[in-house]
Amino acid sequence: MLQLRPNCEYCDKGLPPSATDARICSYECTFCADCADNVLCNVCPNCGGGFAPRPIRPSVARRQGVGLPHQPASTARVHMKKDRAEAAAFSQSLRAIPPAER
Repeated sequence: MLQLRPNCEYCDKGLPPSATDARICSYECTFCADCADNVLCNVCPNCGGGFAPRPIRPSVARRQGVGLPHQPASTARVHMKKDRAEAAAFSQSLRAIPPAER
């Protein structure tokens, strides 16, 4: 089950469960679309993978036992483990390689 982390790990922008600009890698590292596209160039600074739009969990339980009322989003804010300079250098070194080939 996706954690639906509440913020961009780079700029700390709030990303509520309904955010259409949330991007995640396969490890659920979470970034806003602006940081993922324009700062990180589709390279996760934590794992080197690419980003995909984060799915939006239904806010209403339209099926019994599913949706935000039953599986709420995380409230724990997460920040990058690397500093911005290291993240930029890492992104620069991998951005020319398509995610499927990294």
